[in-house]
Amino acid sequence: MTTVTISLPDSLKAFVDTQVSTKGFGNVSEYFRTLLRDAQAKEEDARLEALLLEGLASQRLPLDDAFLKGLETKTAAILDKYKDRQRP
Repeated sequence: MTTVTISLPDSLKAFVDTQVSTKGFGNVSEYFRTLLRDAQAKEEDARLEALLLEGLASQRLPLDDAFLKGLETKTAAILDKYKDRQRP
């Protein structure tokens, strides 16, 4: 594991300390790792959305009832697969 050192003004250090003590984090490192994992997940979600939009824009899709029903089924399966990552 690599160590990263950051400098914070007193006001941000107090905020971080409050977050650690009130949100159940074991230490400051755990708090920052959680923030970074959340940021990483958001970045991955944004990339996936961009790829999906690019795919939709690149071709004509048959937007009939059968297509929409299939899309709904696949979407439900994906949401179920990643339900633990859903935002509150």
